[in-house]
Amino acid sequence: MDFSALRNLISRYCTGEENWVDSRTVYIGHREPPPGTEAYIPQRFPDNRIVSSKYTFWNFVPKNLFEQFRRVANFYFLIIFLVQLIIDTPTSPVTSGLPLFFVITVTAIKQGYEDWLRHKADNAVNQCPVHIIQHGKVVRKQSRKLRVGDVVLVKEDETFPSDLILLSTSRDDGTCFVTTASLDGESSHKTYYAVQDTKSFNTEKEVDMLRATIECEQPQPDLYKFVGRINIYQDRDEPIARPLGSENLLLRGATLKNTEFVYAVAIYTGMESKMALNYQSKSQKRSAVEKSMNAFLVVYLCILISKALINTTLKYVWQSNPNRDEPWYNGKTDHERQRHVMIRAFTDFLAFMVLFNYIIPVSMYVTVEMQKFLGSYFITWDDEMFDEELGEGALVNTSDLNEELGQVEYVFTDKTGTLTENNMEFIECCVDGHVYVPHAICNGQILSGSSGIDMIDSSPGPDGKEREELFFRALCLCHTVQVKEEETVDGIKRGIHQGKATSFYISSSPDEVALVEGMKRLGFTYLRLKDNHMEILNREDEVERFELLEVLNFDSVRRRMSVIVRSSSGHLYLFCKGADSSIFPRVISGKVDRVRARVEHNAVEGLRTLCVAYKALSQEEYHNMCQLLDSAKLALQDRDRKLAEAYDLIERDLVLLGATAVEDRLQEKAADTIESLHKAGMKVWVLTGDKMETAAATCYASKLFRRSTQILELTTKRTEEQSLHDVLFELGRTVLRQHDSLTHDTFSGLSSEFQDYGLIIDGATLSAVMKPAQDDSSGNYREIFLEICRNCSAVLCCRMAPLQKAQIVKLIKASKEHPITLAVGDGANDVSMILEAHVGIGIMGKEGRQAARNSDYAIPKFKHLKKMLLVHGHYYYIRIAELVQYFFYKNVCFIFPQFLYQFFCGFSQQPLYDTAYLTLYNISFTSLPILLYSLIEQHISMDILKRDPSLYRDIAKNCLLRWRIFIYWTFLGLFDSMVFFFGAYFLFDNTTFTSNGQIFGNWTFGTLVFTVLVFTVTLKLALDTHYWTWINHFVVWGSLLFYVVFSLLWGGVIWPFLNYQRMYYVFVQMLSSGPAWLGIGLLVIISLLPDVLKKVLCRALWPTSTERIQNAQKLYQSHRSEFTPLPLLNSSRLDFEAHNVNPRRSGHRSKELMYTHWRGSIGYCTFSSTLGPPGIGRMHRLVGLETSV
Repeated sequence: MDFSALRNLISRYCTGEENWVDSRTVYIGHREPPPGTEAYIPQRFPDNRIVSSKYTFWNFVPKNLFEQFRRVANFYFLIIFLVQLIIDTPTSPVTSGLPLFFVITVTAIKQGYEDWLRHKADNAVNQCPVHIIQHGKVVRKQSRKLRVGDVVLVKEDETFPSDLILLSTSRDDGTCFVTTASLDGESSHKTYYAVQDTKSFNTEKEVDMLRATIECEQPQPDLYKFVGRINIYQDRDEPIARPLGSENLLLRGATLKNTEFVYAVAIYTGMESKMALNYQSKSQKRSAVEKSMNAFLVVYLCILISKALINTTLKYVWQSNPNRDEPWYNGKTDHERQRHVMIRAFTDFLAFMVLFNYIIPVSMYVTVEMQKFLGSYFITWDDEMFDEELGEGALVNTSDLNEELGQVEYVFTDKTGTLTENNMEFIECCVDGHVYVPHAICNGQILSGSSGIDMIDSSPGPDGKEREELFFRALCLCHTVQVKEEETVDGIKRGIHQGKATSFYISSSPDEVALVEGMKRLGFTYLRLKDNHMEILNREDEVERFELLEVLNFDSVRRRMSVIVRSSSGHLYLFCKGADSSIFPRVISGKVDRVRARVEHNAVEGLRTLCVAYKALSQEEYHNMCQLLDSAKLALQDRDRKLAEAYDLIERDLVLLGATAVEDRLQEKAADTIESLHKAGMKVWVLTGDKMETAAATCYASKLFRRSTQILELTTKRTEEQSLHDVLFELGRTVLRQHDSLTHDTFSGLSSEFQDYGLIIDGATLSAVMKPAQDDSSGNYREIFLEICRNCSAVLCCRMAPLQKAQIVKLIKASKEHPITLAVGDGANDVSMILEAHVGIGIMGKEGRQAARNSDYAIPKFKHLKKMLLVHGHYYYIRIAELVQYFFYKNVCFIFPQFLYQFFCGFSQQPLYDTAYLTLYNISFTSLPILLYSLIEQHISMDILKRDPSLYRDIAKNCLLRWRIFIYWTFLGLFDSMVFFFGAYFLFDNTTFTSNGQIFGNWTFGTLVFTVLVFTVTLKLALDTHYWTWINHFVVWGSLLFYVVFSLLWGGVIWPFLNYQRMYYVFVQMLSSGPAWLGIGLLVIISLLPDVLKKVLCRALWPTSTERIQNAQKLYQSHRSEFTPLPLLNSSRLDFEAHNVNPRRSGHRSKELMYTHWRGSIGYCTFSSTLGPPGIGRMHRLVGLETSV
């Protein structure tokens, strides 16, 4: 146990520091401060070892067993096994112990192997060499031996071994470039800054002579937050204090780029590094299928207890007759017979529980785990979900939710980077109402620098010209863009023009790169940041230098950033850019109305807009600002709050210059994906931080809103005109008026018979809706809001904070229908809603990989969501639903004959089946066919599932695991088990003789019942299989063959390890009887007949759309060899058009063939590569499948 925290607390308390700050002090190079400055309190910190493994060699067995037996099913079977060991039970402890041992062992091996891989990865990381400065020399050590306070030398392309504070670099300006792709996926180069007073230390001896301490916060997992200060001791008595922030912190796992070397000091090591703190596991999500399984398990547990109670009661009723006693073969002693009746009854109850416990399918859990684990690879192996540009395919971070992909009812999606490409292109800028468009022509001439200007009105005068250039300079200075001039970056040649290396821009924000490149096209080129001076090349090819004094970084709360610069003439300026909602309230002059009109116009066009403002500063104002910022930056407590207050005071009384417009294009097939999700019955919500007009334009372009959609607005602008109460009730009446007049289908958003509604709400109004009601008169706004949303086919939430996105998802999850939700996003601001939703999907986008790392699944592009849900999700749900129902069914078939047998053996707990059959039934004889079915079954082809999204509705609302279906499977199992038992009983009652005249005994009877059982449940699965491959044939028929071979060997050989062999020659003797063969075949047919008849009748009279497609597939396959003559193609196409089907040529120009069934008549016509609308399929008018010829 680590007592370092307690020791720290005691040490600080003993030294008199009662108001202890949650911080740490790091002594650089482990050098003590000068005497008299402060008390030297050495602190103990963890070493630099990374431990991602869960187990050690010593605790694996106890810890793994404890975790496995926390599962109810495993613990239940452990109790049953112990009962069999303690009391005299009718079956051997092996029958429960062996399956339990198998399940526990398989799970332990799987978890142990995964943990061994983690150990292996940890060792590789912990043994990496690092270079540490000691006594003025470079010493090479293993990474695990690095300690807090060590000064580290890191060279180009090396990864940082721990969290480090940058002291100096090989660059004169004290900067270095870093990629954090392994942390957040951002491949762009980020700039980090050395401490100003140490950036000139370029040798090992200079760094070793440094005497300083670092005070910083205790470790916390936020990658983008760090608060600290460095105290540098020189000749003077008082140390020099400098603030430290995230721009000085080099994170473990990041890589040094385009910088020869850096010196840095370790402050967080090992499991205290930010990367390690982000390893913590997310909350466990449970699928709807798992909840159904547990509910069914409770039902079967009640059935088990009922069976045991009934048999126990009937046993004592049976033995109440003096002529009926305990059967002699149970071997009860006189002491056992004379025990108290309650003790005997309880013992008998436990014995019956043991006898019937096989109705609880323990092996189902391990089969489900294997199905989920193996099935998840089908997503990662899917070539259609591989993105060539990224060079990556889909990732599965958790396999526990595979089937949940087939149950999604609500999809919450981010906009920027998810629906759009996050690839910005500068479109235009507006300065005081004058619009500037690159490459436009003004007065018949193209302006210098390949730029052009298109004026809305007359050209600006001298003052306008000055403000125009001031605007361009503002955009060239107010950013964090890096300029790269190297010929190669990361081994990739970039910026090469006519054999010469030219500059190009890199930034973590694509908006900033687009704006700087736009200014370059308009004649103002940002050159570089050198010696803390920003250089600009103006239209006259003159280089202008501005000293960069302060940077007020962008954050999602302020939604703006600012810089303070000094021109070469000595003038001081504050330039600020940000969202219009954060700039306009701070502006005191400028042509606000004209700029606002242009911003709104561009927003309606779907462009991303930013406003630009400035303020000229006096020397006194700048001095006051510096004092305000320095005091906030040096604070160790509440630094973020104090900085926000300082920024708020500084960014006031601005003069508006203009605005910019940047286009973020829709991702490929984003509109098609959203349309498919709508047809599948899902409601799509867009949650974005963008302004309403921009987001609404994107929603129209992506087909979230159609032109016929009636837009309902619940925004701040409207609630200012009316009260929120009135607006909500008015919207509620609007959407509910139609709902009351007609029965509104859940998925009627696409129907032309109903008005299609779309809702737009902003973050401020949502906060008011979510706020608890102050009095009863205001009503419950949440319920009204939810009712409005339920009747809207799509919802747009704009101006949303990250926490509000999670609140929306949580609100829908907790509604009375409890729908299954899915959240998809690509940025760090989407993580909260991804974690909140039932299923979280991350896009591998340009805003980093935090969303992908925190999600359940990660996909390269939004378009891949279509196949993930409509195909993979559909298949996963169908497969696992069949698996669960089939397991309960086959266990009812297995154990109910045992229950019936007790009525014919005096309730003596005599088992019907042999011990080997009891043990291997679920492990060997019937396990592989259902596992394979749950992995590769395809009831409908992938192409049809993609083309007809409405088929997704057939599996909605967990319909295949509803109680009605569950009861059907249970009663089917009861019927089959009664056929097995009574069929064998009546067919062979005292009439079945072998060739030598012997009558069948009880073990032969049990073996006959078991044989019919194994063949019936296996053939039942074969009848349910639609997709046959050679693997299916091998496993299904191989399982039956294995049972026969095993039975022959088990009863045909004298096994020396058995004390008695009651099955010797039983199976061979049974097969030697002709009536036994006839009976097996007859009983199997009778058992399967009701289910077959039910399916035939339902398909003929009440077919679902899925069953119609299946019938059409079989119909088409049976006539596959018949072709359409080419001259008939045109006339056939006319038939298609008459039925509103739009045929499309397939990409590989395959011949188009189709077999159709027209209301009972048969004909041939061309085959369309797409299915028609869902209504056509349901009316049995058209069926089509694509094939290559």
